Amino acid sequence: MAAQTYIAISELHPNFSHPKVAGIIIGKTDVKSFPDRKTWGNDGYIIGLSNSFIIGDCVVIDNPLVSNKDPEKGDRFCPTTPSLYRLLVTEAHSQVCLCADMDTINRLLPLIHLPVKDSRDFYSLGDIVANGQRLDGTVINILAAVKSIGELKQFTTSDRRKGQRLEVKLFDDSVSSFPLVCWDREAIQLVQTLIPKETVLFIADAKISFDRFRNGMAATANSKTIITVNPDTREASLLFSYAKEVSESGALDQDEKPEDVPVDSITDVYTVSQLKQKALENPEAFFGITYSFISKLDLDSSVSKVIRTRCSRCKFQVTEDVQCCTNQLCPGRDQAFSANTGFDLLVDFTDHTGTLHACSLRSPVAETTLGCTTEEFTSLTDDGRTAMKWKFLLERCKIYVKILPSTKMRTGIRGIVLACSLADPGEVKQHMSALLQRL
Repeated sequence: MAAQTYIAISELHPNFSHPKVAGIIIGKTDVKSFPDRKTWGNDGYIIGLSNSFIIGDCVVIDNPLVSNKDPEKGDRFCPTTPSLYRLLVTEAHSQVCLCADMDTINRLLPLIHLPVKDSRDFYSLGDIVANGQRLDGTVINILAAVKSIGELKQFTTSDRRKGQRLEVKLFDDSVSSFPLVCWDREAIQLVQTLIPKETVLFIADAKISFDRFRNGMAATANSKTIITVNPDTREASLLFSYAKEVSESGALDQDEKPEDVPVDSITDVYTVSQLKQKALENPEAFFGITYSFISKLDLDSSVSKVIRTRCSRCKFQVTEDVQCCTNQLCPGRDQAFSANTGFDLLVDFTDHTGTLHACSLRSPVAETTLGCTTEEFTSLTDDGRTAMKWKFLLERCKIYVKILPSTKMRTGIRGIVLACSLADPGEVKQHMSALLQRL
């Protein structure tokens, strides 16, 4: 068998002659240039070698030099490994190529999902926030889900070196948003392939620091850091299920507190098409007013689709009669159960330029809009719910809305209704005239 011609990494020794190793790339740093009297490799060779494989590729390393690690330098600037040795590849004597043997590839591929550290040895984001500046400057392991991936920012330093920076927002059951900053091109390329809200990361050896600009803690991926995507561990599986649930419920979007901008301070008026256009041009959340018709409002569907109960700690949806949260990752599982019941609607609104679908209308905004508490709504007859629906359906409303990116929506954007009421006809006419003049 071809696989038997390879030497296992654990069996490597400096005395071996012409070793051949097959493995999967789990981490990779950017190419660095520095004066080297021993001339291990010229720029062209090193850059070509680096470009020949990426993280996740299976490679065969033929005739590397097996050398002892430098005990003084240790693993200060490179990932920690259990082996006593490291492999050196030289242009004259060694070769690195992509593995072509399918049996070997199939044996290696599952290893990409195994964390390089003990899968139970990690900090939750809540632990990091709670410890605060006591963790400043430390290197720790983190298990978290990806909330969003920022834009790549490129810059030139004062000594004319080009650099890049990308920020990823992480979340778990204890913290809804936490920054991970990537500077290395290799780490950036890896995280740019991830699907927000559907990916869990085990980040081994992330540097934690206090960010004075944010006045909070932040994590950085550096040359020591190894990122394992969707780890094959129980803890990661639980977090993945939690991330899926809160993402589908819209609780993550709702968590971006609508109250962070007072409704009274929102003055910009948009048509539906202008809201969509601005959302495409601007990946950040923004606020606006639209005078639109409510074109979908399912108040007369089953009560369970209009009113939902969620755990007050983790926002996980639960059935009303349960006495505990069914989310195994809930931070309050060992405490007295507490839940909130409220309106949980998805509404469409439409004007002459188009329709914005599936906007969240939740308590307490929904109660103010409908003029009805959940208890009052539950006691209504079917005819009473239908009558309430037609009070708003196909009526022009003044809607205060928060617009933010959402990978779950086909359109790529999601709306959260912050306030909604039937519109004054004179006010509508005034603003529509102003909008038409701007077009």
